[in-house]
Amino acid sequence: MARSMSVEEARNLVLEPLSALPAEEVAILESFNRVLAKDVASDIDVAPFDNSAMDGFAVRAADLAGATMEAPRSLEVVAHVAAGDDVAGIEIGPGQAARIMTGAPVPAGADSVVMVECTQVLADGTNSDTSGGIGSVVAFEIEPKLGEHIRHRGEEVMAGDTVMRAGEVLGPAGIGLLAATGHSAVVVHRRPRVAIISTGSELVEIAEKPGPGKIRNSNSYSLAAQVVAVGGIPLRFPIVIDDPDAIREAFLRAAKESDFIVTSGGVSVGDFDYVRPVLEELGELTFCKVMMRPGNPQTFGSIRGVPFFGLPGNPTSTYVGFEMFVRPALRAMQGFSAAEQRPRTWARLAHDVKKKPDRRYYLRGVVERTESGYEASVPCSQSSALLTAAHKGNCFVVLPEGERMFTTGTLVECVRLDMEEGVS
Repeated sequence: MARSMSVEEARNLVLEPLSALPAEEVAILESFNRVLAKDVASDIDVAPFDNSAMDGFAVRAADLAGATMEAPRSLEVVAHVAAGDDVAGIEIGPGQAARIMTGAPVPAGADSVVMVECTQVLADGTNSDTSGGIGSVVAFEIEPKLGEHIRHRGEEVMAGDTVMRAGEVLGPAGIGLLAATGHSAVVVHRRPRVAIISTGSELVEIAEKPGPGKIRNSNSYSLAAQVVAVGGIPLRFPIVIDDPDAIREAFLRAAKESDFIVTSGGVSVGDFDYVRPVLEELGELTFCKVMMRPGNPQTFGSIRGVPFFGLPGNPTSTYVGFEMFVRPALRAMQGFSAAEQRPRTWARLAHDVKKKPDRRYYLRGVVERTESGYEASVPCSQSSALLTAAHKGNCFVVLPEGERMFTTGTLVECVRLDMEEGVS
């Protein structure tokens, strides 16, 4: 009889043969939350020119030496510069200033910007303009620092500089940086195509009302959603009955069309559980049991070089097994670090929990912060056939093998399903 693996042993065996999929060039928005496969350089200086970080006045700092609210200094406004204006031919001389908007280029001669809130437009008998436009005289109530409120050319990057390196993950800020540095497309690791095969003669599609002895094929859809959540492309196959020939045909097709095969059902040792023998016939079997609950029968191997993971048929066993083994595998195939896992939170149990000592338990629960720290609770129903606890929960409450009773207040590890890998 095959030896049961620990969760850590099984996870390592799943990840060991995997590497990132080949790269592809995609449009900028399609690269969101994907891993760069090639360094990215800027085609321009960023910022491309000295520009104002504030609405205010471009000035020569020396002209306002010693300016205070009690003793302001006055300058004449000789130009008005908006974002997008060309300032060629404009130069600020001694005793002069330019009204300037945020993002507008700083004209020659000016070396600082004073916020409009720190100024006061003066009006006399010959000039009633109080807007600070050309011809106004403006009183400045502060002495600016040299270069204050100016975003200088090349402040972020210079043309030719590498702005992002292969292996970095593209979030919203990264997408913006790509756009700012001239990249409408970028090279990232390809998303894995994942064949999803539900086996079982008892299954019917969701549009059909189950008859006697039948159940709806929910696993195909929950697995597809988990594939989408991790960045993969789900390929849902039709239901496969408990027949070796039908299973063999589906597996061979999946090996041709996908980068990873995930099945549910047929992985135990019942009379109609054919997944394992067909896998051994067509490919290689690495392991078939993991010391965990739910989901002791977990089958991993490959068919014609395509990784294969056979999950149990009970919906929660399928859900937990995917999360613990398939999700990290699909992340590794996209270039994410294999060392990154869902964040863990240590919390105290809100009530007693009993278990059998032979396996590690992954109970679907809720962890939340209280006045006294983090607290974890577990719904009464933990049946592997039911998904309600997983739907309402935000974590797996992990109870280690070798122990039977966990009393109220026991410190337990919680795998956070509401937080992405790499979050601390």
